[in-house]
Amino acid sequence: MDKKVLIQLCDIRAEIDDLRKRIDNLDKFLEDPPIVSDVVKGTRIDGTVGPIKITGIPGPEYANKQKLRKRYRYLMESAEEKLLELTCQAEEYIQNLDKSELRNMFRLYFIDGRSYTQVARCMNSMYPRRRKNYTEEGVRKKIQRFFEKI
Repeated sequence: MDKKVLIQLCDIRAEIDDLRKRIDNLDKFLEDPPIVSDVVKGTRIDGTVGPIKITGIPGPEYANKQKLRKRYRYLMESAEEKLLELTCQAEEYIQNLDKSELRNMFRLYFIDGRSYTQVARCMNSMYPRRRKNYTEEGVRKKIQRFFEKI
């Protein structure tokens, strides 16, 4: 395993978030679809000819949105399966690292998807008696240097 797999883990997580947002938007549309109206000229029930107002839900658009939501759900399920598989591989890789400090940083950054600043804060709370506090730049450099060695 290399850095590409760990980065791919973050990318898939972002993809799943995007798919969830898209599904939520489609759910909102399908729960409360827009009602459209049109006026046509035709014969009424009483036999007179004139304008008739037609109101309803746009059928083809509604059906397309339902199909799209189903497709997005399928894509999200497959992405979640892939994410779970990659997460297990990443956890095994991280567990084999020599230093506990690096294992914690890698879990926070790659598995939990936190930023360097958030990782530094968490590391400072994990190691409160450390002489020098963790910083965003320090965390970034430690991770970068680890991959340069490999």
